[in-house]
Amino acid sequence: MAGIRDWIKKFKEKHPDIYSFLQDLIFSLAIVAVIALILYAYAGTWPPEAAVIGTSMLPNLQAGDLVLLQSIERSPVQTYEASLATNYTTYNEYGDVIVYYPHGDTSRPMIIHRAIRWVNESEPMWPGGPAAPHEGYITLGDNNHGVYDQAGSVSYNDPVRNEWVHGVVKFRVPYLGYLKALAPNL
Repeated sequence: MAGIRDWIKKFKEKHPDIYSFLQDLIFSLAIVAVIALILYAYAGTWPPEAAVIGTSMLPNLQAGDLVLLQSIERSPVQTYEASLATNYTTYNEYGDVIVYYPHGDTSRPMIIHRAIRWVNESEPMWPGGPAAPHEGYITLGDNNHGVYDQAGSVSYNDPVRNEWVHGVVKFRVPYLGYLKALAPNL
């Protein structure tokens, strides 16, 4: 241990600028790690955020927003239909906005839409709609003019299973989503 201390002391004396830079870099990385741990502790899912890319959630979520999430284990999903009775709203509408992988395919981009209703297997997915092949959420973008994801190309005839839900949107940070969109694998 004394050998390492001596080596660090000599390095600091010989290269004070590099030593100072490395000290600042290690401190900055430690701060980032602490923030990541706090976010994970709050969210219960990783990554704990998602970027809003399109316009399907206008006017309530904007392209470029960064949304912070909580797992459904920490924040059970409140659907639009169930929220009508309790008057529960998020982002100017009844029910929760969820982030999910279409068809459970994690290689596809996540979708950020509102959970409208829960259906059980063989129940109609919407009034006059086809029977659900399995239980799950029927979802809709706030700006999609009433076309459910399960009636369109997003998740055609496939209700969103609980295990496909990455999280429930809890907070929105304007513009930071653009940074996330630039580096989608971070």
